[in-house]
Amino acid sequence: MFNGLKNAIRGVINKLFNKSSIQNELKVDIAVSDKMSRSIDLWLNMYKNKSPWLNEVTKSLNLPATISSEVARLVTLELESEVVGNDFLNKQYQDVLKDIRKYCEYACSTGGLVFKPYIRGDRIEVDYVQAGNFFPVEYSSTGDITSAIFSEIKVKGDIKYTRLEYHNWTPGAYTISNYAYKSNTAKMIGYSDDLGKRINLADVPEWADLSEELTLEGIERPLFSYFKIPQANNLENSSPLGVSVFSRAIDLIKEADKQYSRILWEYEATEVAIDADSSMFRRNSNGEYEIPQGKKRLYRLLDMENNNSTWNVFSPAIRDSSLYNGLNQQLRKVEFNCGLSYGIISDVQEAEKTATEIKTSKQRLYSTVKDVQKSLEDALEGLIYSIDKWSILAGFTPSLKYETTFNWDDSVVIDKDSELLAMQQDVASGLIRPELYIMKKYGVTEEEALKMMPDTKDLVQDNPFDKGGV
Repeated sequence: MFNGLKNAIRGVINKLFNKSSIQNELKVDIAVSDKMSRSIDLWLNMYKNKSPWLNEVTKSLNLPATISSEVARLVTLELESEVVGNDFLNKQYQDVLKDIRKYCEYACSTGGLVFKPYIRGDRIEVDYVQAGNFFPVEYSSTGDITSAIFSEIKVKGDIKYTRLEYHNWTPGAYTISNYAYKSNTAKMIGYSDDLGKRINLADVPEWADLSEELTLEGIERPLFSYFKIPQANNLENSSPLGVSVFSRAIDLIKEADKQYSRILWEYEATEVAIDADSSMFRRNSNGEYEIPQGKKRLYRLLDMENNNSTWNVFSPAIRDSSLYNGLNQQLRKVEFNCGLSYGIISDVQEAEKTATEIKTSKQRLYSTVKDVQKSLEDALEGLIYSIDKWSILAGFTPSLKYETTFNWDDSVVIDKDSELLAMQQDVASGLIRPELYIMKKYGVTEEEALKMMPDTKDLVQDNPFDKGGV
């Protein structure tokens, strides 16, 4: 049983092929439109700092990677989570949490990411499959992906071998199927129009011990988990896929890059220079003008015989203030469309103007972060379920009851000191119980808070009337 389980799944990370070839081969309908595929490719290229509008003139601010990184940082910065009741499961889970910010960033950049655990040796490892590297096949009415196809590619000489791993879940049954193909590498790997010729898994030594098909019973949900960026998919509202955190700011990011490039050109175009008549410089034995060492950039040799002077200083005024102001306003529009507060990527000195704007800006960021945290929590719970099922089926652990705890600590996106001060005033006014304040400040349970509180009699000072005072 163990070998069958172990040999049904493997790590898969490579780029998939044209979806039509997979649909024809496996007789399934891929739930990804061409429009979504193109959008994912665009987001990925932007994240890699390869936006289609970048060229010799237009330079990059690298905003897509910056935005994705900042959202991931705020989401995961103070995340504390563990599995209670199953030490083996918790150990595998903690390995995932070590790099969770990095994979959260990948998900933010392209709209989502799949956690797919698999058996390796005497442990459970996890594949992190990015958008574009898997094809959803079936999904529920709530948008949860229930069946999907993953791929693995191996190249040996001029031959390319491809393995498709198809996870198909229906209530009561879970089937994992493996298919292998062979083709010539003359076509671009990962973008071929066809998979090639179907072959046996045993034809590839690394896949020889894989099962062609494995059916499991008693599986309540897919043995992979999709972490979906919770922003509404306004590109294709029927798609189960998420969208990038910067998907609604693409044109704004393009204009920001253009404005930044204007600033760079402004500095270059207004660089100080001395236009000098060539007669002011001596020639060496080779007939070349002798310009002071290291000053070739400063001097521009001209023929000024028809002018009254033999030299002129070129030093126009720089319009950087107005240009930077224009860029900053553009960055604020990007922040708004990405659900960020002002000052995250724009100049903080030019950010909030009114108390109402400050409050609204912070609420926007808070909502964005909390929504992504909730989605990530759901995905991690799905991952833990999958790891637990594989460990039970493989005989690593018995079936144990466990509980998963999450502590996100949102002090990064809200002013915790101000909140605590307000609670302290409410306690002093008798509006709330003091143990609630202690619970909030120290992150403890009500029982622990009550233990931390001193006895009431210790808080009462000596009454002067008790000592005969007037």
